[in-house]
Amino acid sequence: MSEVTQPPGASGRPDGAAAVVVGGGLAGITAALALADAGVRVTLLEGRPRLGGLAFSFQRGELTVDNGQHVYLRCCTAYRWFLDRIDGASLAPLQDRLDVPVLDAEGTPGRRLGRIGRTALPVPLHLARSLATYQHLSLAERAKVGRAALALKGLDLSDPALDAQNFGDWLAAHGQSERAVEALWDLVGVATLNAVAGDSSLALAAMVFKTGLLSDPGAADIGWARVPLGELHDTLARKALDSAGVRTEVRTRVTSISLNENGRWSVQVPGETLEADTVVLAVPQREARDLLPEGALDAPERLLEIGTAPILNIHVVYDRKVLARPFFAALGSPVQWVFDRTEASGLREGQYLALSQSAAQDEIDEPVSVLRERYLPELERLLPAARGAGVKDFFVTRERTATFAPTPGVGRLRPGARTKAPGLYLAGAWTATGWPATMESAVRSGVSAAGAALGALGRPRDHLFDVFEEAA
Repeated sequence: MSEVTQPPGASGRPDGAAAVVVGGGLAGITAALALADAGVRVTLLEGRPRLGGLAFSFQRGELTVDNGQHVYLRCCTAYRWFLDRIDGASLAPLQDRLDVPVLDAEGTPGRRLGRIGRTALPVPLHLARSLATYQHLSLAERAKVGRAALALKGLDLSDPALDAQNFGDWLAAHGQSERAVEALWDLVGVATLNAVAGDSSLALAAMVFKTGLLSDPGAADIGWARVPLGELHDTLARKALDSAGVRTEVRTRVTSISLNENGRWSVQVPGETLEADTVVLAVPQREARDLLPEGALDAPERLLEIGTAPILNIHVVYDRKVLARPFFAALGSPVQWVFDRTEASGLREGQYLALSQSAAQDEIDEPVSVLRERYLPELERLLPAARGAGVKDFFVTRERTATFAPTPGVGRLRPGARTKAPGLYLAGAWTATGWPATMESAVRSGVSAAGAALGALGRPRDHLFDVFEEAA
């Protein structure tokens, strides 16, 4: 049985406001920190034995393994704020300048490697050189990509009609060939949206490309953790929470929440009832639906209409070094993105590669043996040095509900932070942040929920990251 107690004085208003945050992913951690930094007494409840949500690490023998590869961009200003808040920015640095090696498994020798990068020139000239030399597209395709990018830049992201449109149809209407979609638009879009263009909302796709590639020259510079994700999202996050005075309880699952006659909330966990002025539900949409009290949302069943999309991660440990660069993307192969995780994992000999496979509906339940037979030969096609290397370990991690599905129309289903119940707020990457299901969206949602709660409590909010500021 869980033993959960509130700090002294938490049960009465005279000693100040109390809050309970349900869920210890990035959204919940952010909300808890933001509330605590404003003087609110916060209890954070997480059902799993660790913090971090779906961006976590685990041990496999001597390896420290991330469940999947997570990256962020320079334009992810909220996640960067989060890293600063937990003193983790130096452990997840950004590239000095965007540079993505793109290998084509079907290309001829000498023409297999292309690059997507930028210069210091202003938008959109910062991508001109990269596009002009991107050998995976013909000259005519490159010219059409440039025209489509300018058309995309002109879209109004506040137009609700974009949410109902299909990004794939929009690309086709703007002259994009199947090859251009594969070699450029989906190369970026699948990794950020977790869906191919034909399954994506134009609103979300336009947001990704306008913010990431067409807002600022450095917006798309890539950052990723050089340490295990658990060191950031669990160890450092927990240290920050402790320093802020947040009581953190893991292995503690909430069974119900209800509004008392005195206007306060009761949060039920096994063996204990917690009372609070404010509750933030920072859990997946289906779990939120189950916990919401009657009347909190006008149409709570709509949360169940928000679909989910899987991500498959393939982990390969070789007995020698087979990849010289930190990461690459692939074309003409089922392989999507490959990262070198050797140093971060603690591997002492050989090399450890992590393959991130988004939009993996067709493969998420494939047996490991089938995936091994499919992906090891593909890596040998892409990486000549792998052809004579021994495979010391091959395993997979599966996140069947890794993100919400960014399908056309999903925008109307995503609720904001406020509910109709006073003192009850929602957070999570699936809420109405305007972003796809990324770490950035999760952090923004936590800030939004905390900001709304602090406003209702009459507490200061000037310490919060401005979730409405333009990406920079």
